[in-house]
Amino acid sequence: MFESLQDRLGSILNGLTGRGALSEADVSAALREVRRALLEADVALDVVRSFTEKVREKAVGAEIVKSIKPGQMVVKIVHDELVAMLGSEGVTIDLNAPAPVVIMMVGLQGSGKTTTTGKIAKRLTARDKKKVLMASLDTRRPAAQEQLRQLGVQTGVDTLPIIAGQSPTDIAARAVQAAKLGGHDIVILDTAGRTHIDEPLMMEMAEIKRKSSPHEILLVADALTGQDAVNLARSFDERVGITGLVLTRMDGDGRGGAALSMRAITGKPIKLIGVGEKMDELEEFHPRRVADRILGMGDIVSLVEKAAENIDAEKAAAMAAKMAKGKFDLNDLADQLQQMQKMGGMGGIMGLMPGMAGMKDKMSAAGLDDKLFKRQIAIISSMTRTERANPDILKHSRKKRIASGSGTDASDINKLLKMHRQMADMMKMMGGKGKGGMMKQMMGGLAGKMGLGGLGGGMPDLSKLDPKQLEALQKQAEAAGLGKPGGGLPGLGGGGLPGLGGGFPGLPGLPKKK
Repeated sequence: MFESLQDRLGSILNGLTGRGALSEADVSAALREVRRALLEADVALDVVRSFTEKVREKAVGAEIVKSIKPGQMVVKIVHDELVAMLGSEGVTIDLNAPAPVVIMMVGLQGSGKTTTTGKIAKRLTARDKKKVLMASLDTRRPAAQEQLRQLGVQTGVDTLPIIAGQSPTDIAARAVQAAKLGGHDIVILDTAGRTHIDEPLMMEMAEIKRKSSPHEILLVADALTGQDAVNLARSFDERVGITGLVLTRMDGDGRGGAALSMRAITGKPIKLIGVGEKMDELEEFHPRRVADRILGMGDIVSLVEKAAENIDAEKAAAMAAKMAKGKFDLNDLADQLQQMQKMGGMGGIMGLMPGMAGMKDKMSAAGLDDKLFKRQIAIISSMTRTERANPDILKHSRKKRIASGSGTDASDINKLLKMHRQMADMMKMMGGKGKGGMMKQMMGGLAGKMGLGGLGGGMPDLSKLDPKQLEALQKQAEAAGLGKPGGGLPGLGGGGLPGLGGGFPGLPGLPKKK
């Protein structure tokens, strides 16, 4: 979503950080470019003006002149103002009300209200252990009520039985009554949308609000619609009164202007963002983390949370035990590739790592993308159990069979086997004797640099940390240099992964640069 803005702002601010001293003219020139970049990203003009003025006020003061690194100080000011624009703290759905808590979903047709209703219901059921009832109030769109019923079956969430001929306000009243009788904690009302804002729609929304007394009114807006989404938010807030925003399609290739404008113009917090089509692809909106990503600082906490959600603890423990013995077969390699895909693929992971956002293009140029991973998983899946456990037995006839089964050729299989051999050799080194092996020493060193000493020479169990501890970990990481633009990971020579020479051509299984 923010890639083009990230690239533009990154190049502007990198030009400032490289200088020893900054004049007012330098700051003004940079702010002109920032202003242009934000306008091109479809951020509202009023928001852009306010943002650049606030940055200018702070950036030309004595604070910058006295600073040891003026360029980095300007980056910090831009970062802080981005956070302020997006809303200083992340705000979650407020459930602090007598049960059943009524959540009313509003928005235009096609913005993703019904799917988002299902996602929120699943999230509240799985994460917060709440009993949720969903009700569709959309009597106009064909099969809208059936769509929500099917989502309920898919997610295991209760839905209100459909009674033909009932009006939206009657359905709302029946849903609240059914939730009380059924002992539900939360009832989510999925209201009807329109292709555009009109008077009957607004009157219907106001009547539903009067009948159901919702505790939360969430406006669902498509992040790809740009400035129209801002006008929509303003209209709904004036007529119905919204308590928060949910932005869908944040995984799209839009310019991100709606997300940056809506909070500043409506004063209402963005509570959740949809980052994909699947029912679990809904995330809380954290302004600081989004600002970090836009400025290429990475997002350690989100990466840790993704890892905690997607990595199977038992599989990880079994893998660690095998590594300690220096064993690593093709089943293990397939597991590793699948775990990376679950966490958003190589591009998604690199986007969250500090100082690595700019590496995505280099990786694609080197041929290291998610298509490569899919191809390699297909090759491994076309092998027999014996072949996966003992890759050395793969001779020409077997390779020919695997190639035809996976839609690849012998050279792809040879690359995969070479990559596996190099990784297996590395695992032997990491699981070697002396001081608990190389892996333990590396993790212990990283933990020490982040101020996490006394953890038995390793990193803490990230899956057991609560959000406050994760935030503390982020701050410690930033203090150690992980969160600075271009800072890279500590002790790795400013932005490269160990053994990769600061780039990607040396990765196993890839051709080296000539």
